Amino acid sequence: MTDVDVAIVGAGFAGLGMALALQRAGHGSYTVLERAEEVGGTWRDNTYPGIACDVPAHLYRFAEHPRAHWSHTFAPGGEIQEYLRAVAHESGLHERIRFRSPLRCARWTGDAWRIEIGGDGTRARRPRTLEAQSLVLACGRLTQPRLPDLPGLASFPGPVVHTARWDHDMPLAGRRIAVVGTGASAVQLVPELVRRGARVTLFQRTPAWILPRGGAAYGPAEQRALAGDPDALARLREDLLIEGEARFASRSGDAEAASRARAAALAHLAAQVPDRALRDALTPRYPFGCKRVLLSDDFYPALASGAVALEASALVGVEGHTLIAAGGAAYEADALVLATGFETTRQPYADLVEGERGLTLAEHWSGGMTSLGSTLVTGFPDLYVLNGPNASLGHNSAVLMAEEQAGFVVRRLAARGDAPVRVRPEAERAYTREIESRSAGTPWVADGCSNWYVDERSGRLTLLWPGTVQAFRDRLARIGADDFEPAPSGLLEGAS
Repeated sequence: MTDVDVAIVGAGFAGLGMALALQRAGHGSYTVLERAEEVGGTWRDNTYPGIACDVPAHLYRFAEHPRAHWSHTFAPGGEIQEYLRAVAHESGLHERIRFRSPLRCARWTGDAWRIEIGGDGTRARRPRTLEAQSLVLACGRLTQPRLPDLPGLASFPGPVVHTARWDHDMPLAGRRIAVVGTGASAVQLVPELVRRGARVTLFQRTPAWILPRGGAAYGPAEQRALAGDPDALARLREDLLIEGEARFASRSGDAEAASRARAAALAHLAAQVPDRALRDALTPRYPFGCKRVLLSDDFYPALASGAVALEASALVGVEGHTLIAAGGAAYEADALVLATGFETTRQPYADLVEGERGLTLAEHWSGGMTSLGSTLVTGFPDLYVLNGPNASLGHNSAVLMAEEQAGFVVRRLAARGDAPVRVRPEAERAYTREIESRSAGTPWVADGCSNWYVDERSGRLTLLWPGTVQAFRDRLARIGADDFEPAPSGLLEGAS
């Protein structure tokens, strides 16, 4: 006998979405393991100034848990964290979560998962174990900050922070703040640093394609109207979903759609940056969609204001307060902010999970992540991975994908029977070839394109799903009995 049927690791959107799906299906034997003291995942951990979602709030939420009282079209990070806390409490999931319970390791014993949960070093919270029939990894894909290997970094005498580990006690007004990176976090952070009186130096290795963000604040009247009309709230979400699906064409390399989006981005840049030299430095030289397309109405104005010094090359060395750029220029700084992203292609949890024959997920994925249906992995019976291989999106809400995966897991659990679920190796290989075929010819794998979607070891697209949400739903529906190892005949006879 196991302690629970299902153990879920992580209490962010994916983990809570999985628990909600089990709850709706009437599964009573499950628990959620969370390393922190609160739910929220990335929205708990990332609290840098200016953080917000770049997906409309009415789409970036659970389908069965609408919220009428979002303050803006694009919700601030703290509001999303508040939403997740509210969902956990209102649904009763909060009581199912074991907080301060980090995963230390999970081993397949032959018929169940033996999970070791770390304590906090006190007598009251020693390391402990849990056995589960099925293990769901909902650990998130943007959890481990990527820290650059910079010569002399340890010599920098001021604060050094990653955007995902923000220090709210760090003084900003009047300070010389160097920001490394021009991705999604930096584009939100830099304007806020300027508003707070910082003098910013921005190290840009590669410029981003940036489109107008738009959006507005929702007034009390609009919020009340939506709260009183659930049908209108549902229609709004559906309209936003359709809009998001339509963006897939421009992100995936459709020539006409990409040309229109590229023209819009260049027009946005020209309208907000009058200086030709600065505009040229901010113009990408790679295909539209190759990297994550960003949304901002205040990043370019912040750079054009003169309050930001743009260094159009990478930071390559540190000598005390002096920062050395690849282009040869040197800058003085009081604090260093690393907006350098996350370890995406090598997921931290992969080293902690050991399947059949003693192989870890990290070893199985040594040439890049692989799966069946972006959820199941051969050699790891009764294991389900959410937000893992090829489950990210570059055009629509990631919550949609997590909910599709959670529903798929519930269906697989219902069809499990008495034997562990084992994926045929040939089924995983076929799905991997399918991903390669779908991604061929897209900007994500184009020559000269570098992004966090592609594994540097194999050159394969391993993070993004190269299709729409509807296409993913259809693909999951086609996974059937032929993709799995048959149960031993004795078990089949006993179940008949």
